[in-house]
Amino acid sequence: MNRKANVLTRLAALVLLIGIASAGCASSGASSGASPSGSTSPTSTALSSQSASAIPTPTDSASSSATASTGPTASTSPTSAAKATNAPVKSPAGATPAPAAGPAAVNLGTAGNYVLLSKAGISTTGATKVTGSIGVSPIAATAITGFGLVLDSSRTFSRSSLVTSRVYAANYSVPTPNTLTVAVKDMETAYTNAAGRAAGVTGLGAGNIGGLTLAPNVYKWSSNVTIPTNLTLSGGKNDVWIFQISGTLSISSAKQIILAGGAQAKNIFWQVAGTTTLGTTSTFNGTILDMKNIALQTGAVLNGRALAQTAITLQANKVN
Repeated sequence: MNRKANVLTRLAALVLLIGIASAGCASSGASSGASPSGSTSPTSTALSSQSASAIPTPTDSASSSATASTGPTASTSPTSAAKATNAPVKSPAGATPAPAAGPAAVNLGTAGNYVLLSKAGISTTGATKVTGSIGVSPIAATAITGFGLVLDSSRTFSRSSLVTSRVYAANYSVPTPNTLTVAVKDMETAYTNAAGRAAGVTGLGAGNIGGLTLAPNVYKWSSNVTIPTNLTLSGGKNDVWIFQISGTLSISSAKQIILAGGAQAKNIFWQVAGTTTLGTTSTFNGTILDMKNIALQTGAVLNGRALAQTAITLQANKVN
């Protein structure tokens, strides 16, 4: 019996060992056959422990790049935008006009209200056309001849078919006499002012300035000045020329003073101590401030003003 019991005990132990061995194999097989998604290897554990933003995908990288170029740290930041808005706007090349060249313009005062102003009289023959007003003082209206004057009912001015505006004389009713007195005084002041400017160029061409091109400046001569061929004044629309002439001034028949580059007649001043003569069919530009007589020969055109301290004579001229 004892022997039989021992055998049975050994068999039971053997069965138990086989069972334990089988259980171990089953556990090992289950572990080796698990899928990758269920893997808990050290590598996968490390990755899964990081936040999503710490691992930029291609899409994340593009988003990051866009933010760098358009975000607050880029040129569209509030600070940068404010600077751009408040900064001076740079004008395109050539858009900003240059400062006026040459001297300051001569102030004509109330004399500038007249295209022709004389102390000794104004006469005309032929089909003269004057655009603007004319006046004489201290002489009376009888010194204005050839204009066919028609006195206005106010008796303060006359009209003429040759003059687009009004004709004034010292013997007309108030306030005309006083107005003309002031205008003549302003004319004389302008003459003195122009004569007193510091010269930039002296004695150019020994007085013969035909064929030249002159930039804005103050030109002075102690001699007569002649313009036997076309003269060009070249400069901008605000540039100024002053010509100081101690002798006479003359431009030959059919010759011109040509304005180039935007130069304007209103910014050109001829201060003449002697007489001024504009040859037949010539074209002259500027304000003539003459201490003596100004004579426009047949068909001459004056774009500007004739302000004379003696007389002005016209012969079928145009004064604009």
